[in-house]
Amino acid sequence: MQVTIGITVNCVVMLAAGTIAGFLGERPAWLRIQRYLMGTVLTGLAVHIAADRSKALVPA
Repeated sequence: MQVTIGITVNCVVMLAAGTIAGFLGERPAWLRIQRYLMGTVLTGLAVHIAADRSKALVPA
């Protein structure tokens, strides 16, 4: 039963993702927004990591 539910849910997610990707892929403005948004997120993450002053965890 669990496998059946898992396969069904994964198929629904797969179909929805394909439909949404096709819908958004046809809109150049969305692609531009997505590119700048992801660039901003990744730049913020890089700055956060670079500015992190916590000590590294060393396995015992």
